[in-house]
Amino acid sequence: MKSYKNLYSKICSIQNLELAFKKAKKGKSSLFYIKDFLKNKDLELQRLKSELESKEYLPRHLEKFIIRDPKTRVIHSSHFRDRIVHHALVNLIEPIFEKTFIYDSYANRKGKGTLKAIKRFDEFKRIISQNGRTPKSAKEESMVLGYIFKADIKHYFDSVNHQILLKIIKRKINDKNTLFLIEKILNNFNTKIKEKGMPLGNLTSQFFANVYLNELDYFIKHKLKAKYYIRYVDDFVILHSNKELLEEYKTKIGYYLKNLDLELHPEKSKIFPLHKGVSFLGYRIFYYHKLLRKRNLTQFKRKFESLKQDLEQGLIAHETFLGSIEGWLGYARWANTYKFRRQIIKEVNNVSNNL
Repeated sequence: MKSYKNLYSKICSIQNLELAFKKAKKGKSSLFYIKDFLKNKDLELQRLKSELESKEYLPRHLEKFIIRDPKTRVIHSSHFRDRIVHHALVNLIEPIFEKTFIYDSYANRKGKGTLKAIKRFDEFKRIISQNGRTPKSAKEESMVLGYIFKADIKHYFDSVNHQILLKIIKRKINDKNTLFLIEKILNNFNTKIKEKGMPLGNLTSQFFANVYLNELDYFIKHKLKAKYYIRYVDDFVILHSNKELLEEYKTKIGYYLKNLDLELHPEKSKIFPLHKGVSFLGYRIFYYHKLLRKRNLTQFKRKFESLKQDLEQGLIAHETFLGSIEGWLGYARWANTYKFRRQIIKEVNNVSNNL
């Protein structure tokens, strides 16, 4: 297996830090701390370069806050200069690991995303059900062949074992300075159990989440030979026409996850008949149609009102307002939301006409 050396000087280069700065500030240029950084940008980036090169760089304390949507989640936000370092690191190591990722891993990757995962799900459900074939023993006309093993990893981000993660990373990265920086970033997050967990909200956490579970991806695809597998962060599904085989997969995956110091969530890892539908990536997916979960509709209504207020107060541009709405409408159109989308479009037009 090819490993990579001499990465650290490229990570610390001013060209890479400039690129990292642009990525870190994207969509946030109006925020006060970005404006403050911009006043002395060249000096700040040079200082960051010197700290990295001399190994004197120390990440700042993470800012902790709680969001409820309605699920309560604890988010940790890094200082802006640390976010630049995160981007600088990922700029160099992401292409190395991207080559190793399976096709059907869809989170935090260029050219992937939620909608691509949903389209792939639709493709798989047609294959395993033989295009919606009704079983001979069917009691209802809506019944179709096939089952879904829907799984969730219990407390995933809090459970990532740093030593196991570093062992995985070392297979590809043979550069002690780069590894030292990675350890610094990981150890900046203090949890109840030492050397465990990654903060929700960090770019590096999103990236390392894929690196860590790529081990599971290979086990499922190459050891279990499961063809119809889709993963999005720590949520994944396997589709198959044989329920007993999915039960076997579930047991074997549960055992394998112990190697990663992880476990399946017992209440969120179950097998469902395809015709009864499954909740995945914000949709309730049935064979013939999809519904958006009520939680997502409620979230969007709140977001719409917030965006409208920001627009009226001049905090965001009209193009930003429209871009946010269009993005959500693109997501919503994959479900049975025609009336709701018509209503939103009507309200958007009213807002735009009153500017």
